[in-house]
Amino acid sequence: MAWLVIPREDLNVSEQVIVLLSCVLSFLGSALIIVTYILWQDLRSRPRLLLLFLSVADLLSALSYFYGVLRNFQDSTWDCVTQGAISTFSNTSSFFWTVAVAVYLYITIVKSQQSFADQIIPWLHLISWGVPLVITLSAVCLKKIGYDASYVSVGWCWVKIDVEDKLLWMLLAGKVWEILAYLILPVLYILIKKHIGRAHAALAEYRPILATSPVNQPRTIADKKLVFIPIIFIFLRVWSTIRFILTLCDSPAVHNPILVTLHGIGNTFQGGANCIMFVLCTPVIRSRLVSLLCGCSRSSRRENETSTRRTYGSTAGTPVNQT
Repeated sequence: MAWLVIPREDLNVSEQVIVLLSCVLSFLGSALIIVTYILWQDLRSRPRLLLLFLSVADLLSALSYFYGVLRNFQDSTWDCVTQGAISTFSNTSSFFWTVAVAVYLYITIVKSQQSFADQIIPWLHLISWGVPLVITLSAVCLKKIGYDASYVSVGWCWVKIDVEDKLLWMLLAGKVWEILAYLILPVLYILIKKHIGRAHAALAEYRPILATSPVNQPRTIADKKLVFIPIIFIFLRVWSTIRFILTLCDSPAVHNPILVTLHGIGNTFQGGANCIMFVLCTPVIRSRLVSLLCGCSRSSRRENETSTRRTYGSTAGTPVNQT
């Protein structure tokens, strides 16, 4: 594979701005998911806790990618290696947590084994944080992380393009887990949706009764949307996989500006997409956010009015010096 035959093409300003904006939105989206989980206890379900951990990984990814795109590295400097290590860890962890959410939902919804699903959560932590950490530390210690000429990245650093076993490390440092996620997630997603569809059909005659006792309704509505994580994941990540395949084929299309931009958005916008689906498009959370913002706005307005009254009152009560 003569990967270095294709010259590196620098990011143009428009590509850089778009991807940087995607990083910012993903960071804000991930942070908002974390904040809403902390604020409202009645929405703290196990699936949303897993979404919280996924958001932590996406937040780290957004930060590291932002720095990488901003720097647009030209060599394997120390900060290139640092950024590449953080993004490798967080990005791979995001793959694992995305699958972990689907596995948890499958066990609880399809298999109806809530206790077993809760018991495997420590193992999900061990796998989703531990495996990426071991891979990243190994890659850094063996000096595999560094400048990659933006073949399978968008300005940031990943696996060095000039190491002999680069394909092996590209697979270990992300691509093999990404491809496995493509295979696992649709299967679990289809099984979950089929089960939910059958359950809704069977309980159709009881819906009016169930609708009048919404003890856990906000939580249930929010949890159902978690099955859309695989769709979001595949749509965003497929551009990275396409560029990886083009790189293996030594195709000059790997540097196509549209493909590069889609890759940049796809790798960095996971947190933003999750926020849109599970915060902004969830009525109960959206209404609470609006109420919170309106409350803060009214409180700020009252404080300003009080401060103004005090100021004018103090001025009015000040005696005028007579000469």
